[in-house]
Parts: sequence; structure tokens; C-alpha cells
Amino acid sequence: MAAVLAAALVAGAAGGGIGYWAADRGDTASTTVSAAGDPKTASRTPGSVADIAGKALPSVVTIEAQSTGGEGGTGTGFVYDTQGHILTNNHVVASAADGGKLSVTFSDGKQYDAEVIGRAQGYDVAVIKLKNPSGAKLNPLPLGDSDKTAVGDATVAIGAPFGLSGTVTTGIVSAKKRPVASSDGGGSNPSYMSALQTDASINPGNSGGPLLNAQGAVIGINSAIQSANNGGGLPGAQGQSGSIGLGFAIPINQAKNVAEQLIKTGKPVYPVIEATVNMSAGGGARIVPNGSGGAPSVTPGGPADKAGLKPGDVIVKLGDTKIDSGPTLISEIWTHRPGTKVTVTYVRDGKQKTTEITLGARTGDK
Repeated sequence: MAAVLAAALVAGAAGGGIGYWAADRGDTASTTVSAAGDPKTASRTPGSVADIAGKALPSVVTIEAQSTGGEGGTGTGFVYDTQGHILTNNHVVASAADGGKLSVTFSDGKQYDAEVIGRAQGYDVAVIKLKNPSGAKLNPLPLGDSDKTAVGDATVAIGAPFGLSGTVTTGIVSAKKRPVASSDGGGSNPSYMSALQTDASINPGNSGGPLLNAQGAVIGINSAIQSANNGGGLPGAQGQSGSIGLGFAIPINQAKNVAEQLIKTGKPVYPVIEATVNMSAGGGARIVPNGSGGAPSVTPGGPADKAGLKPGDVIVKLGDTKIDSGPTLISEIWTHRPGTKVTVTYVRDGKQKTTEITLGARTGDK
């Protein structure tokens, strides 16, 4: 389980670069003539990074979120449909969710007010919508199949690191199904994902932006980074550590399912086994003994109970995925839908056994 900080909001504005140009203003008699450019060399090869970026940038937006107290920052999102829905991270918009202000700026500089349609803290996914999309160029980015990505596939990340909107970086998929628990440093409950890992440069402000494949389709939502500075919170642009080549994105297949739930009902739905497991790493996900904490170890009549699981059992596999901790179990369960049947491998009294669980459902974050 990688414990990471979310590539979250940047408090305050980031300025543009300052350049200096010096020339001999008296040299007016120069006879140097530039040769005309070759149109063929000036064109961009279809499928090149420049071609992918040129097509995607008009559909990637910079989101500014501000709470009622005036605090906030900058993140990224992208056009999800022609109705004006924008897909992003929950931690990008959370500060503005309760009466705050949201604005969306497109690459052409046009700005629109927006509102939160629904957000899922556990998944770290949110959907916002332009209040008046009239005049906005709403070209949804094509969605890829994150299940079919392979380690080594090329990636392109677009976002607003440290407020610098329209920034494009490249890399590869460096790992799949990476169990990640991320936090925005603000004391909120962590989010869990079975992430796509990329070495494309991702920094605070890239949150919510698209991770594209070589065909220009979205395969993930850039959400978190492993920081070299493990000091905890993200207080603002000052003091935040940048990319060290370990970025994590929510697979788009999962994010799409969550987005459709949020657009339809405004609330997330989580698959559950209704058992309380130890959240420390190492050796699997142990179902806590009866009487530990407030929640029951195994909810009577719940999915885990029906499957025959008991307090003290250690879950070591879900399907074909190895489980090394409670957070890993959660992140893997959440890649499925409620009602899905999954095979669970567990250890009881030193003996390994298997059972089948039909996942239950929990609506909402609370």
C-alpha cells in the first residue's frame, strides 16, 4: 500500500515566467534573410504528442474552487459530455461544495461559473456542471479502456501544475493496479484506488486532469503523487514537493461508473463486504476480533457473514489480486460493482481456504 499525498489544490496564484531579451537596437542595416519554412516539417505527425495535445487541450479546463471563507485553490478537469458536465477529483472541488464558488476556464480563456453535481470522497471523483454552458465548446474527450492498458504504454498528462494551466507532460504506464490510499492533507478521510501508476510529471494542480494514451483517449484521472517530502499536508504552493516520477491515476473504467452514478443520483455507491478489517499493512487484511472499535467485525446477514467469514480470518486474495493490507482490500473491492460475485482466499487457523462473496452496496460517504 502506497501512502501518498494528493496532487491537490494550489493555494494562491502562480505567476507566469519572466523573460529578458537584449538586442543591438542600432543594427538596422542587417541584410540577413530567413529562408521560408518547409510546410511539411512544420506539420505535426498524426498521433504525435503535439497532435494529441492539440486535440485534447480545448477540452481540458482549469478549475478554481473557493470556500465561503475565501480559501481555495486550483485544479484541473475535462469535458465529460455535451451537457456541460466536467469530470474531476473530489479534493479539487471539496472546498467549494458547501456554498462556495466554482469557476471553470477553458484553454481559449473563456470562464464559466459551475456547480457541484455530485462527489465521492472515497473514490476521489466529482462531477461539476457549467451553470450556463451557452457558448462553451463542449467536445468530450474520448474515453479509453483502462483495463486494456499495459505497463510501458505511452501516456500524456494535461493539467495546471502550480496554476500553470495547459501544461502537457509525457511518460509511460509504469505499473497497474497499484493500491493507493491518498489524502489531501486536510484531515479528511483517505481515498482508495487501485491506480494506474505513471512517470509523467504530475504536480499539485494536475489533480483531476486526464491521463491520455497514445491514441488520445482518457485512461485515467490524475489524482495523487508520491512526494519525496513526507511531511504530511499540502499547505499551498510554497513548501510543496514536486514530481519524483511517481504519479497515480484513477482508472477511467472505474471513474466512468462513479460519474454516471453521480450524474444520475448525486450520490456515490460503494461495493462492500460488511466486515471490519485491520488497516495496518502486512500479511493480508485481518478481520478484527469482536468488540474492536465501534463497527461489528462481521455484520450479521451481510455478504461476509453469508460467505462464512469470521473474526480473525485473514483475507489474502480477492480474485487473482494479492491482498497485503486492509487498504489494499478496500481499493480492490471498489474496482467492482455491487452485486458482483468475487472469490476470496483467506487463512483461518493456519489453513488457506476460499469462498465466494456477493458484494453488497453502501450509498453515500457517511
